[in-house]
Amino acid sequence: MKEIKEFDVIIIGGSYAGLSAAMSLGRSLRNVLIIDSGNPCNKQTPHSHNFLTQDGKTPLEIMTVAKQQVEQYKTVHFLNDMAISGGKKDGGFEIVTASGKSFIAKKLIFATGIKDIMPNIKGFSECWGISVIHCPYCHGYEFRNQKTAIMANGEKANHLAQLVNNLTKDITILTRGEADFTSEQMEKLKKHNIKIVTTEISEIVHENGNLKRIVFKDQKTEPFDAMYAGIPFEQHSDIPKHLGCEITEQGYIRVDDFYKTTIEGVFACGDSTNRFRSVSFAVNSGNVTGAMVNMELTAQSFNN
Repeated sequence: MKEIKEFDVIIIGGSYAGLSAAMSLGRSLRNVLIIDSGNPCNKQTPHSHNFLTQDGKTPLEIMTVAKQQVEQYKTVHFLNDMAISGGKKDGGFEIVTASGKSFIAKKLIFATGIKDIMPNIKGFSECWGISVIHCPYCHGYEFRNQKTAIMANGEKANHLAQLVNNLTKDITILTRGEADFTSEQMEKLKKHNIKIVTTEISEIVHENGNLKRIVFKDQKTEPFDAMYAGIPFEQHSDIPKHLGCEITEQGYIRVDDFYKTTIEGVFACGDSTNRFRSVSFAVNSGNVTGAMVNMELTAQSFNN
């Protein structure tokens, strides 16, 4: 990348949402910098699904083609680095990277995604995104009619059980402690023959990330083919929070329908803003964000 210091827009995060925003902006001849450290959250996932024209491809395949297409727009620049801090400066924003570089832009787009917080269960992280999964729409079809666990409790477990019950009738909910269901929920779970195990999990036994059986703290084991897990997360970047962007109670960056944050000139898209964690959503949100940022820039320059 040429040493350009000032840009119309800096996009932090160069995965699906960031690349999609960059394409919108590149096609409008905006001078854009994408800063990305090359560590996407779905790097371990073997295949991506539920995205027209891309169904079944690996995340890397989709990403490679996407980047090649965005690279055709010569006003879009790429930097393999990590943004570590940001602040307001001269009517715009300054971003500083881990390598000590600093850049200025009129607008910021955060497409940084979220970071999953893995439970302290042996084998869990090795299976995450392969056979320990988070979304029936993204992965459920591949595990249809198979023996399936749901590691969750309360309303989250009840919600997942309803969705997964359409894909398989062999479901066990693993609450890892006292079950927290209403009497009505318990009645429905029993009606659909959904079992509940309250014992804490000790280990997930697997082969190359493919779940074989779950070992419980009481030393009992049970074979499973897949497990849905509702686990906590945190924002992958803390720069939006430090800039003053509001974070929702659920932990997402608060945005409006056009992906504007609560700080003027700062936008966010993709997984960091919404619980719909899918490639198709990320691409759509990035596309809209790029168009909205370009519209603001156009209005500001045209009317001055």
